[in-house]
Amino acid sequence: MNKSSRIAGLYKLGPAERLDVVRAFAGLEEEVEGLSLERADRMIENVIGIHGLPLGIATNFTINSRDYLIPMAIEEPSVVAGASYAARLVRSGGGFQAHSDEPRMIGQIQVLDLVDPWTARFDLLAAKERVIALANEQDPVIVGLGGGAKDLEARVITNSPVGQMLIVHLIYDCRDAMGANTVNTACEAVALLIEEITGGRVNLRILSNLADHRLARARCTVPASTLERDGFSGPKVVQGIIEAYAMAAADPYRAATHNKGIMNGIDAVVIATGNDWRAIEAGAHAYAARSGRYTSLSTWARNEDGDLVGTLELPLAVGMVGGATKVHPMAQAALKVLGVRSARELAEVIASVGLAQNLAAIRALSAEGIQRGHMALHARQIAMAAGATGSEVDTIVDRLVRERAIRLDRAKKILAELQDQK
Repeated sequence: MNKSSRIAGLYKLGPAERLDVVRAFAGLEEEVEGLSLERADRMIENVIGIHGLPLGIATNFTINSRDYLIPMAIEEPSVVAGASYAARLVRSGGGFQAHSDEPRMIGQIQVLDLVDPWTARFDLLAAKERVIALANEQDPVIVGLGGGAKDLEARVITNSPVGQMLIVHLIYDCRDAMGANTVNTACEAVALLIEEITGGRVNLRILSNLADHRLARARCTVPASTLERDGFSGPKVVQGIIEAYAMAAADPYRAATHNKGIMNGIDAVVIATGNDWRAIEAGAHAYAARSGRYTSLSTWARNEDGDLVGTLELPLAVGMVGGATKVHPMAQAALKVLGVRSARELAEVIASVGLAQNLAAIRALSAEGIQRGHMALHARQIAMAAGATGSEVDTIVDRLVRERAIRLDRAKKILAELQDQK
């Protein structure tokens, strides 16, 4: 039986009822429990407590002809709702198509004190099979699964603050792991051999978070007719979205905010699944600047039928084994809800969510302005920050939105009026 992520009215249910719906979709039999203080104390140093984030579920996603419910851990209002809405628009065009590269990471080895770095590069590449073989002795398990060191690259830096150097890249297939520890171990293991071959001195031996051998890509088509809303024709909205993208493509100031919207969706899933969102952020923004100028990670265009077509490509080094992914119980539950079977599939899902989030943001910006939907949700946070509880929150939100004054001072004044009336 095929499961559908098109769950109308999920937002109308209470949290416990929503959890029941998600448990039924994902086949979760055990209780979904959060991180305990005892477990947290073993994860990092000097633990004094646990910092929570809201965990929401984005609906309507169809990716590569399969339906997903998407766990998203994020504190910002409108992100989960925006992703769900955009996924519903894309669903009408057949859903997202996504694919990804083999999960190959780059381990960097810095070689200094070389008389002739070009000769050192030649000698190293001539002996690369020796280096790869030594790297693969470090983890026979991952090699047995089809992973391990696959290639060696080397480039000369002719001008740096310390002069010439050779940068060696060990290309390592991490399978379903993110791979940082495994790659770092392999780099450490081959350092002495690289010194022997090149006659230089190895300094840094460390993974790179610009994982451009491990890209994920997503594409979607949105029929122009589905974008029609509130007096905006479908073709007009398509044009507005393309124009909004064009500004991000041309202007780094806009691109930074444009890409931040993409990362709203990506980071939320990365955090929910216990992956390293800081590594993903670093890789994404470095990739956006790979041409020497910072630009949009996504592209938007019109096809021959007049429909909107979007694409997204970025490095996504995510894993399903090791690290917090295996230790954090909520991360394990999130992976079960997703039902992904490999790190590559997880990356494809995350890329699709990023593209959906981008669509939601620039559609709102170009068609109706960001304030309309986002500020109504932001008003709830303002009301709670003012100290409102229970029904007071809804009353204050209604007033703030009606007055178009989404401010803390106004929320406090309304709250005081309500309490005086009581």
